[in-house]
Amino acid sequence: MEVERVQAIATLSKALDTIPDAFIRSEKEQPALTTFSGPVPEIPTIDFSEQDEQQLIQKIANASIHWGLFQIVNHGIPVEVIKKLQTAGREFFELPLEEKEVYAKPADSETIEGYGTKLQKEMEGKKTWVDYLFHNVWPPSRINYKFWPKNPPYYREANEEYVTYLREVVDKLFKYLSLGLGVEANTIKEAMGGDELEYLLKINYYPPCPRPDLTLGVAPHTDMSSITVLVPNEIPGLQVFKDDHWYNAKYIPNALIIHIGDQIQILSNGKYKSVFHRTTVNKDKTRMSWPVFCSPPREMVVGPLPQLVTEENPAKFKSKKYKDYEYCKLNKIPQ
Repeated sequence: MEVERVQAIATLSKALDTIPDAFIRSEKEQPALTTFSGPVPEIPTIDFSEQDEQQLIQKIANASIHWGLFQIVNHGIPVEVIKKLQTAGREFFELPLEEKEVYAKPADSETIEGYGTKLQKEMEGKKTWVDYLFHNVWPPSRINYKFWPKNPPYYREANEEYVTYLREVVDKLFKYLSLGLGVEANTIKEAMGGDELEYLLKINYYPPCPRPDLTLGVAPHTDMSSITVLVPNEIPGLQVFKDDHWYNAKYIPNALIIHIGDQIQILSNGKYKSVFHRTTVNKDKTRMSWPVFCSPPREMVVGPLPQLVTEENPAKFKSKKYKDYEYCKLNKIPQ
């Protein structure tokens, strides 16, 4: 079956100055009609090098309770490491289509890994304006290099270097999130599988779109991961849903965007919020992002931490294997 990539559709659409009907969202989802246009409340930005650890824990906990999303600066990942990751990803997406198709997600496979286009339809039968590449980057036992581009030649090195630094950031985030719940520092990391925590990289490629007012790059959703750490390029597009409004997240150079995902919401028994978010696209420029989804191993059972469950505050979520959670979420079955 011939899959049409959004990059190819974008080239055609530009010439016609329109987009196919399958990409036009209903009025209740069109960004032009649903994005909040008044003063936007400030999405928390947290200085990760803050010397007062109590302050840092408090800020991260507050952001996770009220927003489910925050940006961190001074996170310790060198600028050149992030730039190399971005350049490698961009160069891959600028390759001719047939070179990218070598890494296509196998049609009949269970795996999510590979180059693809989310063209399966959603609830309203609409498509999203994005091509992507998925591959695991940690732990080594989960890596399948056949999905890692050989071109550009430094692609593997760029990703491995980034992940070395990223793991330190994630460990610190788990520690602060645990302490923010009033539990031992290593609680969340252990509940997420310890060193078997899985890191899945996705590169999102949103080509220029003649009608960005009518479509979305990614439809509204929460991430099923524990947390997601995202590197954006300089084209804004992330929107966060809060207090019944869609707000634009502003671009902060060299910041990492941290999403609280479903597994941390479950572990915290609902105290930390899994953020509902979506992505818009740009008329003239390509937007790209590099989220890494940090998730427990598939056999790991995740449920509310027993320390947080009391008679006054009973468990709000079922405990279940992560693979069962994933299956329900992907198939839109109630949990």
